[in-house]
Amino acid sequence: MSRPPVPPFTEETARIKVQAAEDDWNTCDPDRVAQAYTEDSVWRNRDEFLTGCDEIRAFLRRKWDRELDYALRKELWGVLGDRIAVRFQYECRDAAGQWWRSYGNEQWEFDESGLMRRREASINDVPIAESERRIFGPRADHEQGVDVLPVR
Repeated sequence: MSRPPVPPFTEETARIKVQAAEDDWNTCDPDRVAQAYTEDSVWRNRDEFLTGCDEIRAFLRRKWDRELDYALRKELWGVLGDRIAVRFQYECRDAAGQWWRSYGNEQWEFDESGLMRRREASINDVPIAESERRIFGPRADHEQGVDVLPVR
């Protein structure tokens, strides 16, 4: 299976890859998201280590069962060959109604068909008031490719 764009990435094709990942993750559909990864993909997400699409799907189901009203923004940070660095922010609320903003960085590595074979994510969470929210649903078409993430 091929998932264009494929490496080696340019800045333009890396931006396309990052936007596609953001779009997929904003569906909160573990099956759709898992299609972007190799069958033996390895992940580090915070303090969890995962291998393979079955573990990735199970992780994403748990994630979105507890992270309600999830909305994500990703931005390209750097690109070199088959590797892309991304910074991101997302907001969600927990079952008790507390809103959170999560800040993170990811390093991605792809195989020759454009599937991600490695993902490492470092993420920090900050409680916010609902009135402080700034990410609402998927990015509008006119906002795609626009870097908008403030530091805080």
